[in-house]
Amino acid sequence: MKCVKIMPSSLKGEILVPPSKSISHRMLICAGLCNGKSILKNIAFSEDITATIKGIEELGAKVEYLAHPIDRKTNNIAVIGNNRPLIREGAVIECGESASTLRFLIPLVSLTGREVTFTGEDKLTQRPLDVYLEIFDKQGIIYRVPNNNNNLPLTFCGSLNPGEYHVRGDISSQFISGLMFALPLLKGNSRIIITTPLESRGYIDLTIDTLKKFSIAVENRDYKEFFIKGDQCYKAANCCVEGDFSQAAFWLAAGALGAEIRCMNINTTSLQGDRFILDIISEMGGNLVYGRDFVRAEGGSLLRGITIDASSCPDLVPAAAVLGALSCETTKIVNAKRLRIKESDRLAAISIGLNKLGAKISELPDGLIIVGQETLKGGVVDSRDDHRIAMAFAIASIRCREPVIIKNSEAVNKSYPEFWNDFAKVGGVINELNDWK
Repeated sequence: MKCVKIMPSSLKGEILVPPSKSISHRMLICAGLCNGKSILKNIAFSEDITATIKGIEELGAKVEYLAHPIDRKTNNIAVIGNNRPLIREGAVIECGESASTLRFLIPLVSLTGREVTFTGEDKLTQRPLDVYLEIFDKQGIIYRVPNNNNNLPLTFCGSLNPGEYHVRGDISSQFISGLMFALPLLKGNSRIIITTPLESRGYIDLTIDTLKKFSIAVENRDYKEFFIKGDQCYKAANCCVEGDFSQAAFWLAAGALGAEIRCMNINTTSLQGDRFILDIISEMGGNLVYGRDFVRAEGGSLLRGITIDASSCPDLVPAAAVLGALSCETTKIVNAKRLRIKESDRLAAISIGLNKLGAKISELPDGLIIVGQETLKGGVVDSRDDHRIAMAFAIASIRCREPVIIKNSEAVNKSYPEFWNDFAKVGGVINELNDWK
């Protein structure tokens, strides 16, 4: 277990925001299904993205790393697709802790008719797969799952059929996106019918937009139904991944709390649902300055509490909770029940951890009530092996009176391996500890 000790200090400088993990997953999968070579630029090889790369390789794609001619480093890759998913009988796909890898690839593997096993680590083994298991039951696909609370390892054998797929809108949008990747390759037409109001629309928009880049059409009928014509073909494309708003959120929050952070590689008109962090900060009274490819957050204004509906932006809750804890008045975060089945129970992790630092947070079944204050005390907290929780505690440290020690600080490797280096670049004072008891 690694730990970091952070001395409270003001942050100031420029951050090159890492590429969007959500978009990277989607582009990799689409490229892996093309008949030809696609060039994907600005890929960050976090643990989750590495899991998806290995997954598409299991499905027959070839991945080449394109080194820069001078420094030999690369964040560009060529993906040579296989036109249709191909996989060997009895293959095992290791998803690590990546729910996107798991939920995006299951429908594609089911097109092969081969027996395949999906495995995962830690909290991923307990994250629900009910949507797919119900589809398997209806379509006669044989599967095996453990006889306990886990859903992994999952072994199944069978093929999806075109037709109607009824899916709840208040579950993870990853299930809907997973079907969108696979259904265009079936011989007949299909419809995904949303049976309750759709949450996380931004992620569905990203999927449809990425599919379009690779010549796959999905007809969005007012987010209540999605019509997908069968017998379509993915066509190779060259794409560049834009900056990740879910990661930029932590730096923008830091800027709004009294620092001055300029986030580069930001598309201010992005389809990413987590772009909503800009609205949150603005509504709380924070100062944001916009440029062609950047957003700068500046302190100086006293933030005020607001009510935040997290139904379409659950990944913003850790950063938003820190903003609420260090503002005046009360902030309420609502419609956040799904955070209980993320990498950790994030509602519990946030409330317990920030309260240890001196915050005043009450936990609700589906949200948080946060009574803001000017500063926090500091102390020892545990990330619970959750990347976003670790980053949230780091940002909270800049308004603490005493040092903050974060256990399991290496959790950031899941999505943002360079986070601690970037934190130091903008003035963070960090000491790495091998352990803390």
